[in-house]
Amino acid sequence: MSLFVQKYGGTSVGSIERIEAVAAKVAAFREAGHDIVVAVSAMSGETNRLIALAQEIQDNPDPREMDVLVSTGEQVTIALLSMALKKRGHEARSYTGSQVRILTDQSHTKARILDIDVARMRADLDAGRVVVVAGFQGVDEEGNITTLGRGGSDTTGVALAAALKADECQIYTDVDGVYTTDPRICSGARRLEKITFEEMLEMASQGSKVLQIRSVEFAGKYNVPLRVLHSFQDGPGTLITLDEDYTDMEQPLISGIAFNRDEAKVTVAGVPDTPGVAAKILAPIGAANIEIDVIVQNVAADATTDMTFTVHRNDMEKAKKVLEKVAREIGAREVLTDDKIAKVSIVGVGMRSHAGVASKMFTALAEDNINIQMITTSEIKIAVIIEERYLELAVRSLHKAFGLDKV
Repeated sequence: MSLFVQKYGGTSVGSIERIEAVAAKVAAFREAGHDIVVAVSAMSGETNRLIALAQEIQDNPDPREMDVLVSTGEQVTIALLSMALKKRGHEARSYTGSQVRILTDQSHTKARILDIDVARMRADLDAGRVVVVAGFQGVDEEGNITTLGRGGSDTTGVALAAALKADECQIYTDVDGVYTTDPRICSGARRLEKITFEEMLEMASQGSKVLQIRSVEFAGKYNVPLRVLHSFQDGPGTLITLDEDYTDMEQPLISGIAFNRDEAKVTVAGVPDTPGVAAKILAPIGAANIEIDVIVQNVAADATTDMTFTVHRNDMEKAKKVLEKVAREIGAREVLTDDKIAKVSIVGVGMRSHAGVASKMFTALAEDNINIQMITTSEIKIAVIIEERYLELAVRSLHKAFGLDKV
């Protein structure tokens, strides 16, 4: 007998028929003798509907009240799934985030989990019940409902698995695993049997939408074996695990190609090249809650410098407005923006022990006349900024160059 925490996303519970299908899947695990805790999202489209309602009342809805509102979506799902399980002869009990006491900080709409009280869940599991928990939500020290941000149900599932010391956390979604790249762009993309937490974290941060970044961080921190599975198809999925858990003598050089279309480039040109000027530029951006990704600085012969960095495309105009004020204060020449860019990344723990990976990547792009505008690296990743119109060509070119289409 094993203890599994299973998370089902919005598409998996998007209708009564799909909730019934999830109940049948959970029931099969119970009948095989396993203990099951289920974390579920709201039915697909429900959170967007609730947000739209709030925005009809307030342009910028109050964060505390938003959390009260959007958390109701998961409450519907946990009740319906518990009913479907009881109909099948399996005792089940539903819990909201506050009932099971998923304790979070007080950051409404983007709270972080601090602790989970497992007593109720343990008692239910010992009594032979399936525990059904609302994903995406928790409660702060003062009893206020909080939510974990978009994709937060993944984090709930992993956190529950960590707290309960589950044998595996299974994330059920609309894909049958983690692929070498998006199959919609590259027909040769393959499902990976296994990938490390580090690689999955890089893939997620570079644009892969299979798992929410915070859930992968959580799983890696607490060493929770994580498996991505298809909600409506049988199969082994993809196991995400520690580097040392690999049994292969030689790991693949590159595990996958990630990409992100949601990037924009901002350049502050003609900046006086003096100490502290980078802080004067970046501090106001941070204060405006704008996240920065790739940064490049070029020094010219006239003792000025150009500082270029990327932000989320939705933040480009906000960043430009902030920086135009900064540019006047520091004597910079101008602020330029470009929202026709994309980021393409190669990811693989095998890069640690192999030379020549960067040159192979750059050669492949050059052969297709794709110009590289910016480069950033980590120990297991190389990412480049290119023109958006070349994105799909770049993904296919790199996928072939590193042999990812070969079994």
